[in-house]
Amino acid sequence: MSFADADLIARILSREDHQAFAELVRRYQSPVRAFLTRMTRGDLHLADDLAQETFLKAWQKLHTFRGDAKFSTWLFGIACNEFRGAARKRKELALEDIEELPSEPDQMSAIPDSNLRLDLTAALKTLNSSERAAVLLCCQNGLSHEEAAQVLDCPLGTVKTNVLRGREKLKRRLSL
Repeated sequence: MSFADADLIARILSREDHQAFAELVRRYQSPVRAFLTRMTRGDLHLADDLAQETFLKAWQKLHTFRGDAKFSTWLFGIACNEFRGAARKRKELALEDIEELPSEPDQMSAIPDSNLRLDLTAALKTLNSSERAAVLLCCQNGLSHEEAAQVLDCPLGTVKTNVLRGREKLKRRLSL
């Protein structure tokens, strides 16, 4: 029997049910890790550390979850904050606009179509952190623009702009 997120959260808050929290972790571990892996530009160790911190904070702060938004939105907000904290500590991941990597048409056109996933991963690395976060949250994780704005703690228009710009950059990069 599969419980809704709200039911699991109620069990956690009322009885500190570790099994219920383990179920939430099972549900969201892969999407959170995938999001953080792409945000850290493929640094698996850092992404795993940030995901672990995300779930630890979620356990510690679950009593602050008001239920105004979906649990996944709240959880991605924690993940995003963990990434921002790491970015402040590691200048190479700074959230300020990162200049696009120089385009290498010869190398990109030599990659066969079967490597589309690798192409997408490389193309995502060319986006600045704000665009990458907005694209990943909305296009990969299915959050609405409004939910992504909540996660990223920025205006709705900024998220829409970042998704639009990010998708255009990806389209240009992938069409090489």
